[in-house]
Amino acid sequence: MAIQPSRILIVDDHPLVRAGLCSLFDDEPDLSVCAEVGNVRDAIAVARTESPDLALIDISLEDGNGIELIKRLKVHIPELKMLVCSMHDESLFAERAINAGARGYVNKHQITEQILEAARQVLAGRIYLSDKMVERVIDGFAKRKDTGGSSIEDLSDRELEVFGLIGQGLSTSKIAERLHLSVKTIETHREKIKRKLQLATGGELVRHAVQWHIEQA
Repeated sequence: MAIQPSRILIVDDHPLVRAGLCSLFDDEPDLSVCAEVGNVRDAIAVARTESPDLALIDISLEDGNGIELIKRLKVHIPELKMLVCSMHDESLFAERAINAGARGYVNKHQITEQILEAARQVLAGRIYLSDKMVERVIDGFAKRKDTGGSSIEDLSDRELEVFGLIGQGLSTSKIAERLHLSVKTIETHREKIKRKLQLATGGELVRHAVQWHIEQA
């Protein structure tokens, strides 16, 4: 009796990326894409109906954040294995993804063999991180910048999400609408971010966020 291929759910907000990943996995006899979606809402619904073995999740999604999606899937479908596949900085997001419930982090810029290896390792119950990130974990994140103040790494997951949206040019009201939160809550997050990053004004916060967004692009 032939062994059934592992079923993969792709969650990415770019249709072309989803198409490329579908093509990549469908060429492998042991891997098969059961569904592909671009937002948090559909990801949760499809994960419940399709029962995938692995969810491949991007950080930036149409209606939210991949880290928050991982947390929600971990609660609703604890047996689901999750792997982040994103272009965002691994040193900033990999630890957050693992803490949220993912089993690995692979950069979209990696060659296809590494993406396939990451998927197979996570499906086998192992954690997948780049050699660089493994070294960082072992060293206790000793290379974290220590300037006598706080860094972006000290922001909570929600604060980092708000910071990223500020960098994209979204107003407080638009961020509140995007995250389904009140304007007052977003204003509170902004103040916490300013305090943690030792920024005096809203203008400094916006400039800092925009510069960070440009560096991440």
